[in-house]
Order: sequence, then structure tokens, then C-alpha cells
Amino acid sequence: MNATILHESRGRIRLKLRQKQMTLPQADLLEAWLREKPWARQVVVHERTCCVILYYDGDRQVMLDAFRHFSWKEAEQTTALPTHSSRALNREFEEKLVGKVLCKAASALFLPAPLRMARILWHMLPFVRRGLGCLFRRRMKVELLDALSISISACRGDFGTAGMVMFLLEVGELLEEWTRKKSVEDLAQCMSLHVDRVWMRTGQGETLVPVSQIQPGDAVVVRAGGIIPMDGMVLEGEVTVNQASLTGESIPVPKRPGGMVYAGTVVEEGECVFEVKQASGQSRYDQIVHMIEQSEQMKSEAESKAANLADKLVPYTFAGSILSFVLTRNAARALSVLMVDFSCALKLAMPLAVLSAMREAGRAHVTVKGGKFLEAVAAADTIVFDKTGTLTHACPQVAQVVTFGGKGEQEMLRLAACLEEHFPHSMANAVVAEAKRRGLKHDEYHSKVEYLVAHGIASTVNGEKVLIGSAHFVFEDEQCRIPEGEQERFEALPPEYSHLYLAAGGKLAAVICISDPLREETKDVLNALRTMGIQRTVMLTGDSQRTAAAIAAQAGVDDFRAEVLPADKAAYVAQLRREGHKVLMVGDGINDSPALSEADAGIAVSDGAAIAREIADITIAADNLWELVELRRISMALMERIHSNYRFVIGFNGALIALGVLGFLPPAVSAMLHNLSTLGVSLRSMSCLTSQLPSVQQKIKPQKKSMSGTVFLRKD
Repeated sequence: MNATILHESRGRIRLKLRQKQMTLPQADLLEAWLREKPWARQVVVHERTCCVILYYDGDRQVMLDAFRHFSWKEAEQTTALPTHSSRALNREFEEKLVGKVLCKAASALFLPAPLRMARILWHMLPFVRRGLGCLFRRRMKVELLDALSISISACRGDFGTAGMVMFLLEVGELLEEWTRKKSVEDLAQCMSLHVDRVWMRTGQGETLVPVSQIQPGDAVVVRAGGIIPMDGMVLEGEVTVNQASLTGESIPVPKRPGGMVYAGTVVEEGECVFEVKQASGQSRYDQIVHMIEQSEQMKSEAESKAANLADKLVPYTFAGSILSFVLTRNAARALSVLMVDFSCALKLAMPLAVLSAMREAGRAHVTVKGGKFLEAVAAADTIVFDKTGTLTHACPQVAQVVTFGGKGEQEMLRLAACLEEHFPHSMANAVVAEAKRRGLKHDEYHSKVEYLVAHGIASTVNGEKVLIGSAHFVFEDEQCRIPEGEQERFEALPPEYSHLYLAAGGKLAAVICISDPLREETKDVLNALRTMGIQRTVMLTGDSQRTAAAIAAQAGVDDFRAEVLPADKAAYVAQLRREGHKVLMVGDGINDSPALSEADAGIAVSDGAAIAREIADITIAADNLWELVELRRISMALMERIHSNYRFVIGFNGALIALGVLGFLPPAVSAMLHNLSTLGVSLRSMSCLTSQLPSVQQKIKPQKKSMSGTVFLRKD
């Protein structure tokens, strides 16, 4: 297979594959294959034209060589296709929409009048059936108004108006269904599992293996803070599992041998070994889709208000139509009022605006689990940040290892890495990475590893208890001591670093100094948030007062709290809410989970602990904090759009009713304007709310020069 370069500029290339057609699975496969490449920044594949648009980093030749060696057969073996493809959904609704428009045009142009009338009468049946259903259930809803307006138009012989009303209603329903399904699919894909490796129990012990190698029947180990990657049955151990992401249960559920655990849930306490029942974990996708579709509590207050107001206005529209007929004795004027109702636009536009905002947030690498959380972000006046891995850099590094009691530096680092690799966190990752950089193999040589109340890790090595964690955990909770004669060395530890304390046998063995530089964009992001209405920014950290003060000054936060425990973070957030503040909490670790739950909206960083991502209402990518600014922009733009939709719907439809009563608008024109306005406000609700902050297109400065040529790819 080969391809032709249609256009090229710096960091961007457009290629046309030299094949007559491309199937939907092929387009998905090529796009997924390209997204896996480290140099690919953004990929778009158009299956109809066989074109590929690629934004990339690095060497152009490396990218072209990859294209040359591309093979459909090899790609099928190495690349996992998404279980649910949005391409198929888009194609389905495109065909439905085109079919409806062509059918309407063909009927108007080619069918004789008697056949058009018969077609319209047949087409009326579903609308009349739904209207009668409302009548029998004694509910006055928009379906009843639609049925009455269509039926009265047909009875008056105005089949053109009846047909146009039905066509516009069907197009509106089709657009609503497509937007809702597409938004739900996009959101579900964002919330689906992205687990790369798991600990598998074998005869030789625990082995870290790619998740793709796990098969039904394999035994997988999950510890506190870990995400359960597949459906399975507990074989050993007892754990408490947070299932809120699937069931909505706020209280963790205990799981014992014989109990079932499900993909996407998170172990809060304990550890277990479970037997895999469904290796792929794809059931998680369907569960999320069901949760999103059924979860009423995730609706924003604005959506609920719109739905309630829409239903309340239907009787008034109906009463206005009757009153118009009584006063004027003119059926056309009464019908003009009946053709107009507020509920269509209100019920349709508000949910579409929220779902579109969630989709737009997804394109900005922000996952939002419900409309009410966007509303909370827009209303927030206070943001509370965890320090490590949130305000500071996502990839801290080990700067120094200070040993005590005559311990060896290499051995202490190896031991620390062996413990920390079980509980991924930014500081834990730094320890593991440093051991790897020094070539230290930290094979399992300890007994059961236990994460203790989000303070630290405990294990046993050669019959000796080993601890690693914060100063509070090691010295206050576990009563460990500093070796005699080394107090002065301990007090001389560099204050500019964060510290991890390693103790063995009740005595301090080493202090690992972590260089945790502030994110480059932190100060600018905080300033941007202040210009958008955020009144207070706070940093919470378990670090010492001196270290916290230094970081707070660099970041430019309004306030900070040092040496706080997980419970203290949650208590502080709760106190702010009791004082009347709308609070956002941003964090990435297991110890941030209580505070994330306590806030009006909890925001987790995507590469943080699994339990933080599951408990959080919103997840942002770990690249930078500008996504918080984009989230705030989207949320505020959403609320402004909802309010403007209210003003337009009430004002425009009120004007149509008034003009209909006065006799200025005939029923056909009234119905057409009402339905067109409903479609217009719905399409506006589906449009982009804001221009995305740093998007790929804005980061790339295209060159004026354009090139063309041919890239020869291997032919299968």
C-alpha cells in the first residue's frame, strides 16, 4: 500500500491512501495505530476520502518511515480496536438524516396530491398515538400539543402544514438522539479503563505483566488504592471496594473470598487475589453508558429546571389556544397558538448544551461525569490544591538519599523502590524511577505489603518491620526513633526538598529527598483563574511548614496549610463549604480522596492514584494545569448559553403566540417559525462554546510553503 502527500507544513501532514475505499474498521485501526506512536499528537482519518491528517513531533523522516512499513495485517495483531466505534454511529445518523430529507423532497416534488395526503395521514399515526397516550394517562405534555396541532391542521385540510410540522419534529428528534448518543459514547470512552499492567500471581510469585496477556482463570493481585482491571471472583484476602463509579454506592463494600469484583472499581483498604472472569474488562464500557443514561442525579440544576418548566408551560399554551378561540371565534388563530409551545426548545436545548459542553471538555482532555459538576465549576469561588503532583511537577525526582544507622545508600533505595512500586503516586514513581536509573533490581523479597490509612507503607523483611512514609507516620504513629548520635545529621536535612522516611526495626534507616519542582505554568494558571472570578486559592500539603511556605510563595496561592493529614484536608474543605463557599478540590493521591468527595466538585489528575480518579467528579490530563482554565471557561460559557437559551425561547415563542392571537401569523407560518427556532437553538446548543486553550492547532505554527509528493508504503 502507498500514499500521496497532499499538503505538508511544519508538524502537520495530509496524506491520501492509494486505495479505492476504506472500511470503518480499517479507519479505526489506522487511527488507533497512529495514536500509539510517540510522535503523533493528533490524528484524524477520513474513511470516505481515504485521507489522513496528522500532527506530529520530532523527525519527519521517522514518521514517514513508519508509514512506509505500515501493514494492515501487522496492525491488526498489535493494535487493539475500540469496542464501540463512533464512526459507525455517525454514519448511521448521517444516513438517517439524508434519507429523511430526500424522502421529504421526493414526496413534495413527485407524488401527486392524493398520495401525499395518504402519506401524511399514515405518518400522523405515531404522533396521534403518543398524544392519546398522554390523554389516557391524564398528563398534559408536549406530545399532546403536537398531536392536536397536527390533527387539527389535517382536519382543516392544511396537509402541507401538518407534513412540515412532522418533518421538523422528526429532524429535531433525530438530532437530539444523535447528539445524546454521541456525547454518551465520547464520555464513556473517556471514563473507560486505561490500565497497562497488572500484578499476576504465578507459581514463582508476583509478576508485573501487560494487561493484554491476562486470560480468564489467571490470578491477579490488587492492593489498597489500586483499580480492579477486570471482572473476577476473590480467591484470597479481604478488601473494601469503592463501587461508586458503577453503582453510586457512597459506602465502600467489603469483599471476601467468593465475592465478585468488577472492572473499574477501586480497592480502598486491604489487598486481595482474584480470579479473572472477563479478561478484556470491556463490560466496564456498557456499565458506564448505562450509568450515564440512567443517572438523574448527575443532571445540572439548570437541566432539571428546564425540564420542570417545560412541563409546567404546556397547560398554559393549551389554555391560551382555547382562550384565543373563545375570544376570536377564529380557529386559525387558536391553531397558531397551539402550534407554539415552550417545552420543545427548553427540553431539547438544555440537555444538548450540557452534553455538548461535556464533549468539548473531553476534547480538551477533561472528563466530566455529569452536568451538575460543570455547574459547580462555574459557580466556584475557591479552589483548594494538593501540592505534590498537582501544583508541583508531575514527575518529581530523587535528589539525594541520606542514610542513618550505617545503612548503605543503594540498598535503602532498592528497598524503598520495592515497597513503593505497589502503590503508584508521583513521589513513589520517583523512587522507582531512580532505582531503575541506577540499575537496582528490586525483586520481591518482603512479605505482605500494607498501605496504612493513607499515611505510609508497611512490610516485613527478614523478620524485621519496614516502614516508609511521612514524618508523622514514621515518628508519631509508629514511634520510630532516630539512631543515637545522628540527631544533628537529621536536623541538617535540606529543607527545600520533600522527604520520604524509611525505617527498619523501629529506627530511621534513610531519608529520601525528593526534588518536586513547581509546575512552570502554576502561577500563570492561578492568575488566569482569578481573572475568571476565583476569589481564593489554597494549597494543602503534608510537608513541613518551611517547605510549604517556600512552595506557596513560588506558586502565588492566597493561603496554605502544612503538615495536614487526609482527614484534615477533608475537614478543611467541609469548613469552607459551611462558610458558604463553593469549593473545588484538585488532587492526585489516595490521601486526597476524602477531600475530593467533600468538595462541590472534586478534580483529579489523570496520572494520579486510581481511587482519586474514580472518586473525583472531573479528571484532567497530567500535562499541565491550563486545562483548569479551559474547564472554567467551558463551564461559564455553558451557563451563559443556558441563560441565553432561556431568554430566546421565552421571548421568541412568546412573540409568536402574541402574533398568532392578533392574527398576523397563519398556523403554517407559526408552526414553521416555532420548529425552526427550536432546531436553531438546539443546533446552537451543539456548537462550540469556546476556542480551546492550548490546542494542537494553536501550538503549531504552519509554514507557508506547501509540498506534495508520494510516500510508498509496503503493499500487502
